[in-house]
Amino acid sequence: MSVSDLDPVPAVALLARPGAARERLREALAHADVQIVLEDDPMTLEPQALHDARPQFVVIALEAAIEDALERLEPALSAPGLTLVFDEAELAARRDGWEAQRWGRHLAAKLHGHQQVLPPGAEDEPALQLEPGLPSTPPVPKETALQPHLEQARSWADDVPADGLYSPPAHLHEPIALEQALAALQPVQPETAAPVQAAPEPPPVPAAAPSVFTDHTAWSLVDEASDAPAAASAATTESPEPAFDTGHLSLVDLDAAAPAGSRAGALLVLAGIGGPDALRRLLAALPSGLAVPVLVHMRLDGGRYGNLVKQMARVSPLPVQLAEAGQRATAGEVHVLADDIGVHAAADGLYFQSEAQGISIAALSAEHSALVLLSGADLAHVGPALDLAAAGAWVAGQVGEGCYDPAAATAVVAAGMVAGEPQELAQVIAARWGLDDDGDAA
Repeated sequence: MSVSDLDPVPAVALLARPGAARERLREALAHADVQIVLEDDPMTLEPQALHDARPQFVVIALEAAIEDALERLEPALSAPGLTLVFDEAELAARRDGWEAQRWGRHLAAKLHGHQQVLPPGAEDEPALQLEPGLPSTPPVPKETALQPHLEQARSWADDVPADGLYSPPAHLHEPIALEQALAALQPVQPETAAPVQAAPEPPPVPAAAPSVFTDHTAWSLVDEASDAPAAASAATTESPEPAFDTGHLSLVDLDAAAPAGSRAGALLVLAGIGGPDALRRLLAALPSGLAVPVLVHMRLDGGRYGNLVKQMARVSPLPVQLAEAGQRATAGEVHVLADDIGVHAAADGLYFQSEAQGISIAALSAEHSALVLLSGADLAHVGPALDLAAAGAWVAGQVGEGCYDPAAATAVVAAGMVAGEPQELAQVIAARWGLDDDGDAA
């Protein structure tokens, strides 16, 4: 029974410029049991013609030349109930053989909403993708199976030769170590009290110098002489209390006193081939408020990151913008990073900077950051990602049939990191860094 017998045939519109990419996509749709209701060049297509075709899915071959055309078609592409499927035109043009067949099966599964991506005749093969969860508990051996072995060991116990060189004392009920036995035979030495040192004698008080009564002009009455020290003592003890100066008081800047790492945290999302769809599902499932900024890095041929920002802004509840050098990463916003944009940590958070090598995972604060590797993430990021996880970061990888290039994501999952579909990973992120209605962290 084919998929078309179970579900109605989806209506699909194919938007691509004439060329090899358009032919490859048409062949994939022809084997996907769908109805192509419109095939046209987006450069010349009118929005009303796309609306009148009433497609359920629109497959678009992305390239730099059609960016302005997509903006013109945006009213029709934003219609409710319409699902957009993007593919890189350059990749589609050179996709051939086994790779083209594999991509076609994944495209058919997406259009029909099922998980049948194996070639014909291999439906019963076990899934090779890693899945989250604990391994199944091994079966406990039954006692009846061990009983014959226990009885046999008990019958042979009397024939085992004993050690005749050493017999433990009768008053001992269990074996002890040789060092303990030797220590028990040593006589107990009584503790000798430390000699009490005699308290040192106080030094002798020097005798008062004899008074010389040669100057009788300094003599005075006894009452006056006795009152003079008392007045001096009173003057000494009754000193005025220091005044409390309130003119230099100021409030403490709690944000400035916080450690720099707590403000340098971020959620970094890495993607590549197949990444636009996975990234779209991840961002769409995030809450409307996050305690950390979201950094997105996905290599695109031609550097069309402005178009990626527009695509993700349609589905993301968080604001999406293109990161620029010198700009500060804002919590609760999505920043798309170009290939030459990196980050550096400052006292008040993360700032973007021009970096020829692009984003560096080591620049993030491990204790307050998270890292998600989606489909197509670069294998070179696996090592730094695991190093960041060892330092305390939360690292996850995408699994499932929608992961077209799972090499990097599978590598971090195999190392013990969190695994899940993009929507599942977004739920975990929302639970850890989401904000409630009052703006407080969850």
